[in-house]
Amino acid sequence: MSNIKTTSLFSISALLLSGSLACTQEESSKPNIIFILADDLGYTDVNYFATRATNTPTENQFYETPNLNKLAEQGVSFSQAYSCPLCAPTRSSLLTGKYASRLGFQTATAGSANTYYTQGIEPPAGFHEQDCYWEDKSIAPRALLNGNTLIALPSGQPQDNGRDEITIAEALKGYHSAFLGKWHLGGHGSEGYQPRDNGFEELAYFDSGGSPFFNWRKLWNRKEKYFPKMRQDELQQGKAGEDKGIDFLTEDLTERALEYIDRRVKSSDGKPFFLYFCEFAVHSPWQAPDSTIQRFSEKATKGWNGHKNATYAAMVKHLDVSVGRIMQKLKDVGIDENTIVVFMSDNGGITVGSGGNHDVITNNWPLSGQKANVYEGGIRVPLIISYKGKVKSGAWCDIPVDCNDLFPTLLELAGEPKPTHTIDGQSIAGLLKDPENKQKSYTRDTYFWHYPLSVIYRNPADDLPFTPHSAVRKGDYKLIFDWYGRLNLYNIKEDISEKDNLATQMPDKTRELFAELMNYLEENVEKKYWPTANPDYDPNTEVREEPYSDLYRIHKNGEDILSSKQ
Repeated sequence: MSNIKTTSLFSISALLLSGSLACTQEESSKPNIIFILADDLGYTDVNYFATRATNTPTENQFYETPNLNKLAEQGVSFSQAYSCPLCAPTRSSLLTGKYASRLGFQTATAGSANTYYTQGIEPPAGFHEQDCYWEDKSIAPRALLNGNTLIALPSGQPQDNGRDEITIAEALKGYHSAFLGKWHLGGHGSEGYQPRDNGFEELAYFDSGGSPFFNWRKLWNRKEKYFPKMRQDELQQGKAGEDKGIDFLTEDLTERALEYIDRRVKSSDGKPFFLYFCEFAVHSPWQAPDSTIQRFSEKATKGWNGHKNATYAAMVKHLDVSVGRIMQKLKDVGIDENTIVVFMSDNGGITVGSGGNHDVITNNWPLSGQKANVYEGGIRVPLIISYKGKVKSGAWCDIPVDCNDLFPTLLELAGEPKPTHTIDGQSIAGLLKDPENKQKSYTRDTYFWHYPLSVIYRNPADDLPFTPHSAVRKGDYKLIFDWYGRLNLYNIKEDISEKDNLATQMPDKTRELFAELMNYLEENVEKKYWPTANPDYDPNTEVREEPYSDLYRIHKNGEDILSSKQ
């Protein structure tokens, strides 16, 4: 009897253990996901993309990205991947699968941004307490006043009035999700809007647009509020984590990413992981180790394509090394064949510093424009997706795609159900095996951008600060609507540099795209996020050659938007 009982118990235990292992194996068969988001990295800052865009061999270029090149060689690179013009809007769109303009994220703000929340003021009807009016008072004259912008991603707090945006981390059921690096979606340290409130374990992070690359820990660990009227006891802007004795931020964050991978591999919970690693590189302040800067200062190819800033080149190098170390770690721990790696930049490169800093940072040629505008140089970014053995390696996809496509893509690759709520993105998983889209798995052909603010960065059309602008791309054609009253139509397929304005040559196409853009804005973007006419504007002080023209009003009155352009 004793032997029978022991045998029975052993059989039952074995059965339970077998079931437990089966469950673990089933869960772990799902791919791990690592999403590396660079900050302000330009399209031609990556050798692989620069070679394709300029036909220049890697060895003749100034920047060095061998690890990103290797990642591209084993994955699919997207030649026409789009972001928003600035970081916070792109980050909101990536996490939710929605257009940033529809969410309310119109721009990125500094820590001095005054919201109703930071000032302890009850917001007026129709406004969120994390809405902000952001302006650069050095820009004048201004025919238009800026639209507002939201600066915290609604996470279901009582003050969100029923809004709770679903993030990738929350949608990836059964995954362990972790956040590392730059957040910039939490109202600069507002309680209830940090990574932990959006489905992530916080490894080390800072809720701001930029960070020092040396001596950053005290700033990240700060608890004293900048705005005393904030409705919370302490500032919740970040945490530096345990001091690892590493002096340079990019290296410190990379080490934390490697430790997280090790921890997840050794974990007994059987869960795949999603690591969202938002690098601060290569955002200002432009800082790097002296030894790396010195090496680029003396490099023979300095000056190629306008790339001559040795400090920036050093930052790009360390970013690339970070990617290489992560890829090597995946191989060392044996999960490289079951891990999806996504690499992307949050917006285009910055060509010159703002304010008093006019140093040349980088150059996006053959793309026109830079960060903070809707020319290709501001919104076309490098995107690589690698899934070893599961995607077509070394392939280029020339189909235009948008940053909000990554949300449904990662869900599909992870075997999760399609979102049941409304999003704007569409999965590009099919393009990873069919980059030419012969199977027509990807059907989007229209994309929208909205930047309702004046910005100090220079407009390539007149070398003056940008006025508010919006854009639509449909098929090969892209219309940029400058709210000052200018229209620019380009055939992007034939004119990647956006030099030939076809607005008056193709009036029907211009009217068609303008109407479609206005329709999108009217149906999806609240009017508080639109620019408005400045009642104090004096046309006699205008420095632009052409007069201000309210094309939206002309359109709403049923008049011809091109009549003044003939």
